Amino acid sequence: MILARAAGQPVYQLELWMGGLSHCRDLLYQAARQADLVLVEGVMGLYDGNPSSADLAQAFKLPVALVIDGNAMAQTFGALALGLKQYRPDLTLHGVLANRVAGTHHAAMLAESLIGPAAAIRFLGALNRDGALAFPDRHLGLVQAEEIADLDARLNGAADAIAATVRLEEIAPVSFEAEASAAPPALLAGVRIAIARDAAFSFTYRANLDLLQAMGASLAFFSPLRDESLPPADAVYLPGGYPELHAERLAATHAVHRSLRAHVEAGKALLAECGGMMFLFEHLIDLEGRQHAMVGLLPGETHMQSSLQSLALQAVDFEDGELRGHSFHHSRLSTPLSPTLRGRTQPGGQGEAVFRHQGLTATYIHFYWPSNPRAAARLFLT
Repeated sequence: MILARAAGQPVYQLELWMGGLSHCRDLLYQAARQADLVLVEGVMGLYDGNPSSADLAQAFKLPVALVIDGNAMAQTFGALALGLKQYRPDLTLHGVLANRVAGTHHAAMLAESLIGPAAAIRFLGALNRDGALAFPDRHLGLVQAEEIADLDARLNGAADAIAATVRLEEIAPVSFEAEASAAPPALLAGVRIAIARDAAFSFTYRANLDLLQAMGASLAFFSPLRDESLPPADAVYLPGGYPELHAERLAATHAVHRSLRAHVEAGKALLAECGGMMFLFEHLIDLEGRQHAMVGLLPGETHMQSSLQSLALQAVDFEDGELRGHSFHHSRLSTPLSPTLRGRTQPGGQGEAVFRHQGLTATYIHFYWPSNPRAAARLFLT
């Protein structure tokens, strides 16, 4: 969301396991058709995960710019840069940028640490340690763009600070091949889908929404925090987000509760993921132990925890095959319900529960629908 605000362009995820090589190739090709510069932000460390950011870079011959936290560091900066380069020598390293630097003298020390075998590594420059450039965070990552009142000022400050480190003429051009892929089947032609979108429910993949429209669906957005009821719809999607931060307000949205219950009782489809699922249980219990009444479509309650409860790539076998996604949450679930299906983690272990009843599907998993358009479409059909 912050990258989209900074670029003024939609932002897509490149995930080799969830989306697959062909899908990622097509996303890069489409982006390159419309932009002069394509920026891919890595997740975690360069080599962390399977597949990792390094795997993605190698798959598409992307040059890598390392960002190393230079705070309280001197010559070790050069050793780290060299180790990252030599760990996988066939990776194309564009250079290294020092972050959170104390000043000009400190930046010079870091640049001078690139000696010996590390001398061939390009020093891209340094960003000074500056609280005005930092973005606030919370338990699931950065605070959302719409919640940061001075976001544009921070982005402009970051742009000014990084301007001196960016030399576009030094970046080698990369060619992206077109992916010969068939258009998705029009399985959702004429289906109107209401999608929750506000500060409490905002974790949506842009590629998911694009896929719904490519399959013929029309989308209507609503806010459980602000609206009195659902818009007219054949199906509802409640994505993940931060219901725990807005639990008191969500507990008071009785009209929305009634609309959701009437929607399901009418036999219509509803997909609820992670935070969206938490909204459907009887209660949400926050970190202070306060109980908040939720929609009550599912028996039981979710309890916020101070530590991470799950972080994993997941896959679920539906009627139309495997649908992939991931889980990432700080709550645990207490319910008498037995799972209809079980996800499995990428290494093959037991994954998250999937609850299904009539047209309702609820799970902690955030599904990436392009991994199986037919399986995804069926979640919105009854």
